[in-house]
Amino acid sequence: MDRTTPTVTAPRRLPASLCPHTPTCPSADSPDREAAHTVAAHPEQGWSLLCNGVLLFEDTGELLPDGKVIAPHRPLVVAA
Repeated sequence: MDRTTPTVTAPRRLPASLCPHTPTCPSADSPDREAAHTVAAHPEQGWSLLCNGVLLFEDTGELLPDGKVIAPHRPLVVAA
């Protein structure tokens, strides 16, 4: 084996769905994707992984499995 040749590996991908629930949770591309069950939570780091592959951040931003970023969408607080 020639050690000067770089090894090329395929990128790792999440399964299409990590959801074992019945009924299944919303897909990552559906409008209600945040309703999916949490499979890993790290509140000390500010994020959770949902069973549809979405990374949900505490500021309500999201990272979808395809790499698309959803900007935070917190409701506006109106001072009285």
